[in-house]
Amino acid sequence: MATLALPPMTARRLGVLALVLILSGCGASQAKRTPKAADIPLVPGAQIAAQTQACDQGSRAYCAIDLVVVDDHYVSSDVLALDESHVLRKHGWSPADGDTSLQVAANSPGHKFRLTYSTAEGDLREIDLGTIGRPWAITYALSNTMFDRAAAMSMMLEVGSS
Repeated sequence: MATLALPPMTARRLGVLALVLILSGCGASQAKRTPKAADIPLVPGAQIAAQTQACDQGSRAYCAIDLVVVDDHYVSSDVLALDESHVLRKHGWSPADGDTSLQVAANSPGHKFRLTYSTAEGDLREIDLGTIGRPWAITYALSNTMFDRAAAMSMMLEVGSS
């Protein structure tokens, strides 16, 4: 008589092997899909005023970070964002279209990361219109930079297409 039942020891070994494969796969994909602020080449003198991380635990798990970057050497956020685009190009990042008309984007060499950025005023305007969403800590920090009349940018770094 034919049966599909495996001897208990074989079934247990297969279960352990499957668990090891699943856990090792999760660790590898999570590490590959978690960007860090240090992955972004910033203009000299720029500082991170706020940072949050959000992760999606779905089938293609990844994490993204939102940042507020300030630099008191600049008189306007527009000039800061323009100089940031020059620094990114100098480090091999390729320019790309932002998600909205007020945003700019860049892809890292090898498309490991995608950076979307905008002036503080631009992101706050789009947050207010409901065009984009940002974590409350980022929105609050952007708002503070406006009241302080500081040159600031909002940035979101996520895993690229590769």
